[in-house]
Amino acid sequence: QVQLVESGGGLVQTGGSLRLSCVASGRTFNRYAMGWFRQAPGKDRSFVSRISLSGTDYADSVKGRFTNSRDNAKNMVYLQMDNLKPEDAAVYYCAADGRAPLIRAGRRVGSAYDYWGQGTQVTVSS
Repeated sequence: QVQLVESGGGLVQTGGSLRLSCVASGRTFNRYAMGWFRQAPGKDRSFVSRISLSGTDYADSVKGRFTNSRDNAKNMVYLQMDNLKPEDAAVYYCAADGRAPLIRAGRRVGSAYDYWGQGTQVTVSS
């Protein structure tokens, strides 16, 4: 069982930056690939980024602006979000995938992930 808690959301102006954090419980954090998803009001949940044991994957909409990283010693994963746009506003969720931790790309659906955090709100003012 893995418990995930996100933090770092807030209100930022267009062009600004935020860093989201996700802390995981448990002693096997380094056996999971970690994903970030987001859901805006009235929209489906969508993939943002994934960091596996072999690398990172990004949605085209955030590539070049967001950076996904992890610190296995601290059981932490981070999403650095730069040059934020109004369309980035959403609730952001981190998720853990224990079934394919080595796979970098191709696991962009929520069903690939076993555990989810409660989400953190990101609001971008124009």
